[in-house]
Amino acid sequence: MSTILVTGATDGLGRAVAGELASRGHDVLVHGRDRDRVEAVAGEIGAAGTHVADFAELAQVRAMAAALDGIDVLVNNAGLISRERVVTGDGLELTFQVNYLAPFLLTTALLERHAPRRVVNVASAGQMRPDFDDLMLEHGYDEWRAYRQSKLAQIMFAFECALRRPDVESTALHPATFMDTKMVRATIGEPHSTVAEGAEATVRLASDLELDVQGRYFNGLEEARPDESAYDADARKRLWDVSEQLIA
Repeated sequence: MSTILVTGATDGLGRAVAGELASRGHDVLVHGRDRDRVEAVAGEIGAAGTHVADFAELAQVRAMAAALDGIDVLVNNAGLISRERVVTGDGLELTFQVNYLAPFLLTTALLERHAPRRVVNVASAGQMRPDFDDLMLEHGYDEWRAYRQSKLAQIMFAFECALRRPDVESTALHPATFMDTKMVRATIGEPHSTVAEGAEATVRLASDLELDVQGRYFNGLEEARPDESAYDADARKRLWDVSEQLIA
């Protein structure tokens, strides 16, 4: 059995994934930004541990990474959609920070200390090439543009990480389309799929360590091809370099 950290595990997909992994006997670490909710979920599923950190504050992400002492699998699941442009205390656009930069920081910090065997990035089929001239979306903010940009950034990161650290199995997936979560109901309205469908796909990548996932992207249970920007080596390197600058 593996020690698996699931970020954003107090609700929706993350809660379902954490619960299923724990039911299979894995040592699950529950992450969330609200201590009461984190402890409640951990108690309900019999988690092995908890971590509280608000991804809208990079200092909390650094502290969380420093507190982690060896995990087998990291599931970068935490995410949001912000209807309005919000600037965090770090001076960064909220969606890009929470959905992409915070997981980038958490993952790269772990790679420097006790690298996990596998990193699963919960991305989306909704993808848009990052605008390097306006990553913080200061001009013409749109909630779906912000979300899609952050999700493609996750996939680009997964692919680049697979090349830079071949010892770490790095992958990304679109778990399911418009699952029945609070986030979907608040933005889309009617869900198109169940949380159970998305959880099945995500748990598979997190738990089946015989499955070859290195540098691959999955749509549900099937391997798929993301936006072409994910295959642009120059764009991936630029994103990595910019990301290091933004979290410095």
